[in-house]
Amino acid sequence: MNSPPVYLDYAATTPVDPAVAAVMSGCLTASGTFGNAASIHPYGAAAAACIAAARQQVAALIGATADEIVFTSGATESNNLAILGCARANADRGRHLVSVRTEHKSVLDAARRLEREGFTVTWLTPGASGVVEPAAVAAALRPDTVLASVMCANNETGVLQDLAAIAAVCRERRVAFHSDAAQAAGKVPLDVHALGLDFLSFTAHKLCGPKGVGALYVRRGTRALLQPLTFGGGQERALRPGTLPTHQLAGFGAACEIALHELAPEAARLTRLRERLWARLAALGGTHLNGAGAPRVPGILNVSFEGVEGESLVAGLPGLALSTGAACNSDSSEPSYVLRALGRNRQLAESSLRFSFGRFTREADIDFAISAVGHQVARLRGFSPGAPRGPEGDLPDAWARETAGGAARIVNGEGGGQGQDSWVRFELLVAGDIVKDARFKAFGCPHTMDTAAWVCGRLNGRARAALICDTPQDWAQARDVPIEKLGRLFAIEDALRACLAQWA
Repeated sequence: MNSPPVYLDYAATTPVDPAVAAVMSGCLTASGTFGNAASIHPYGAAAAACIAAARQQVAALIGATADEIVFTSGATESNNLAILGCARANADRGRHLVSVRTEHKSVLDAARRLEREGFTVTWLTPGASGVVEPAAVAAALRPDTVLASVMCANNETGVLQDLAAIAAVCRERRVAFHSDAAQAAGKVPLDVHALGLDFLSFTAHKLCGPKGVGALYVRRGTRALLQPLTFGGGQERALRPGTLPTHQLAGFGAACEIALHELAPEAARLTRLRERLWARLAALGGTHLNGAGAPRVPGILNVSFEGVEGESLVAGLPGLALSTGAACNSDSSEPSYVLRALGRNRQLAESSLRFSFGRFTREADIDFAISAVGHQVARLRGFSPGAPRGPEGDLPDAWARETAGGAARIVNGEGGGQGQDSWVRFELLVAGDIVKDARFKAFGCPHTMDTAAWVCGRLNGRARAALICDTPQDWAQARDVPIEKLGRLFAIEDALRACLAQWA
């Protein structure tokens, strides 16, 4: 109980490799490389040399040259610089962009910002596997298209796109092509020159480097296609001014060098872990692999579970640190827009888990996840009103005896229903006008499950006239239910009213 949860959320962020942390610590204190690289004295020269070495390391990871790397604060800034910078710089020759509905929020929101500035965006919907066909990109391009942006690996499903084919289409039509590779860099081989990309975004904290630093690859000869978003200082080819954070860049470089060296064996190891996890989860039945049939990065597995509510599923897994979607969208109560775009219904989208693992994940962690998820899925499915019932309705022995002797009868009622946020069923053993016993089944969020159990426990001995003696608002106050979840408790009230109707 005192152990920290097993970390399976590497797609959100990764722990910094100790070797990377050691490099960074050497750039912080007076005895290290702490100077400002813009200074002309020896401290500045040492910092400039350190940054130059880091730039080489970062470039090598993606097959670029050092002068094609622009350092930023992360992939979000890199995406904004590529999309806003390219569109605004080329607005005189066209105001149309092409992107995909399943992109990261930093791409979606940047493109929507441009829509408010008078640009037009064609939003492509991938196929059920998550793959965007190059032909769909080609069909969307227009004479006034200035940029297409298609991510390399999806941050929720891990699905990889055919960047080379899409880049070839764009190059033929003289359209700049950008890709968000935050989830791919350091996980799969990338060669930006061979792929034919113009711009590529990635970040350190997805590959065991520090947060707060990333890069935008800007193909040689395309600098004129970009307009800066910030001003003052002229650093980074005047595209991203500001004092360079030597310690973060050194850490970024070290992280890229380690990732490149370990790329092949680590990809093979993570693929084995991913397939082990999927094989055992698939055996539970009623499971759906999101991104099935498409190439995927090794360290991401996204699975939807039938017959369980997503929030209750996660709440019952305190020993696991994982995600139900993208970390950037975790404040939203809406189901994953990525899975909805792939055709998953609301219930399956809400009941999805994203398992993501990396350098410090071990087989024992995967086995622990298999056991924990299997137990919680079985528990929630057993609670569900939609669970299969026996020929006698699975009556307790005491209930069966009393109903067989005519001393009591059973009334039941449901509220909500399959496909809704809440689904509740009560079964009451009644004698005359008194409830002798009660039990329930429920599908819903943890607050719905808790309140249904609490209400059920207070029904014994209650008279028919007092079966519903308080309101969902009373229950919410008693059980500390957030106001935004109050509406879900009405399924409990509806189930009790249905019992009354049958009891009459």
